[in-house]
Formats: sequence, C-alpha cells, structure tokens
Amino acid sequence: MSKARLVITALFIEHQPPSEVAARYGVHRSWVYKLKARYEAEGEAAFEPRSRRAKTSPTAIDASTIELICTLRRELDGSGLDAGLDTIRWHLAHHHDVTVSAATISRHLAKAGLVTPEPKKRPKSSYIRFQAQLPNETWQSDFPPSTPCRAVPPPTTASSTAPTSRS
Repeated sequence: MSKARLVITALFIEHQPPSEVAARYGVHRSWVYKLKARYEAEGEAAFEPRSRRAKTSPTAIDASTIELICTLRRELDGSGLDAGLDTIRWHLAHHHDVTVSAATISRHLAKAGLVTPEPKKRPKSSYIRFQAQLPNETWQSDFPPSTPCRAVPPPTTASSTAPTSRS
C-alpha cells in the first residue's frame, strides 16, 4: 500500500487530524493537506503519479515564429543563398522585428528536420583497438621522435686518405 493511501485512510477512516498523520508517517503537513484536497476533488485519481513538468514555459517562442524560421530556411536555401543560423537571425531581426538566439533557431531547425547533421567527432566505434590475439603477435615501440641527421661527407679517394710516411 502506498504512503498516500495510508495517509488518506488515516484521515478519512480513522479520523485523525492532519498534523498527527504527518508526524506518524514522516511526511510534511502541507503535503497531507494537498493530498486531502486532491482526494476530495478527484477521488481515486488522486493516487495516480503526476508529472512534475511545468504546465507552461514563459520563455518559449510562438508557433508562428517557429514556422517563420522554417519558411526562411526553405526560401533562402531554395534561392541558393546562405541559409545559416546567422543569416536567418539577421532576416528575423531586420525584416520581421523578431529577436531569437542562434541556439533556438538551431534547435527548431533540427527538430523540423531541416539540418543535415555533420558530427565533429569520430564515433568511438570507428577506433581500431591496438590489441593482439596471441602473445608476442603485435609489437609496439615507444621511441622519442628522431632528431634530424647531419649530412655525412662522401668518402674521399684512397690516395688522399692513405697515411703518408715520413722519412
């Protein structure tokens, strides 16, 4: 049995005051009052889990602005012009008096499927692991980078290098 059902049972069947129920079950008194009001208004539906997601988003942009972003992208792309984030942002600001961040434009273009993904990193699956199947099968050397070699003069003729005898 859930804690919410225990609280409601204690409130309505055992007729205990909310402060005693809160102390007994280790919950906050305000939650007990909220649960009681919800149970009185909704009945058994009060026990269903509820989403904690916000009901509104005050900073969200209008659907008309989203449609305008997508339309601008299609028009600019169709006429062969640059249809990047900064260009769309400039058109919105100068022709439509709408100020939207580049990140917002990018997010809505990606959501509408108007952006071709170009990942900057290689996927981890593309790396080839340096690993041998059998012992001594693979060798790896760890030498420091070599220094440039000095040019060695070419050998001279035997007569010029032969020791001379002094008498």
